[in-house]
Amino acid sequence: MILVTVGTEQYPFNRLMQWIEVLLQSEIIQEEVVVQYGKSTILPAGAKVYQFLKEDKFQDLIKQARIVIAHCGEGTLLLLDSLDKPYILVSRSQEFKEHVDDHQVELGLALSQINVPIAWCPGDLVRFIDAPRRVSVADVSQASAIALCQSLQSRFGQNLKDDRLQKRQEVKSIN
Repeated sequence: MILVTVGTEQYPFNRLMQWIEVLLQSEIIQEEVVVQYGKSTILPAGAKVYQFLKEDKFQDLIKQARIVIAHCGEGTLLLLDSLDKPYILVSRSQEFKEHVDDHQVELGLALSQINVPIAWCPGDLVRFIDAPRRVSVADVSQASAIALCQSLQSRFGQNLKDDRLQKRQEVKSIN
C-alpha cells in the first residue's frame, strides 16, 4: 500500500492529487493507495481517501504502507525520518497557491542536496515507486549537515546553524 499525505494546511495540494490520479489511471501504480487529502479539491479516482486522520490511524497507516508520499513539511519530515519507512517528499509551491510562500520548495532543494528523495514531477514519483530507498536525515554526515545548514542559511538569510554541530566542532577543537 502507498500512503499519500498532504498534512493539515489550509491550502489545497491539487497538483499532487492530479499526479497520483494520473499514476493510478495509467496503472503505473497497481497497488492500494490511501490518500489524506486535507483541503485538496481534487481527489484521485481509485484511491481510498480521508480528509484528515487521527494520529493513531495515521501511525497505523504509515506502519502498513510500503512507501509514503508526503508534502515537504518540517513536521512530516521529522515524523517520517524517525520511522523505518521509505518516503519521498513533494514540495508545496506558492506559484500554484499551495502555500503562502515557497519555504517547502526551499527545504526540498536543501534536502535534495543530501539525497533525501524529493519529487519535482510525476516522473520522480514513478522512479521512487519502482525503486524506493530509505534515507535518514539523522544519518547525514557532519559535512553534509553543515552543507545543509549553509544552504538553508543562504536561502533564508538567517543563522540556522545546528547547536549540536557547533558543540561537536567545539569538542573537536578541544581534543
